[in-house]
Amino acid sequence: MIKARIVVTLKNGVLDPQGKAIEGALGTLGFEGVSGVRQGKVFDVEVDGTDRAKAEGDLKAMCEKLLANTVIENYAIELV
Repeated sequence: MIKARIVVTLKNGVLDPQGKAIEGALGTLGFEGVSGVRQGKVFDVEVDGTDRAKAEGDLKAMCEKLLANTVIENYAIELV
């Protein structure tokens, strides 16, 4: 079993209204000096097998086909 963590974030320059809302809410809660908040997604995935290269290829395909909208999002795969 191979475990992986995939982090999906918006590309630089893509408007992030949810990040802005979180930033505003943090200010309202008294957390001053917070800026540049960006919202993203994290996926923890387990893949059967022991071939790390194959697992990484499969995980990349999952990101390209479903987990990330590659037009506006970047993704990073970490095998753990």
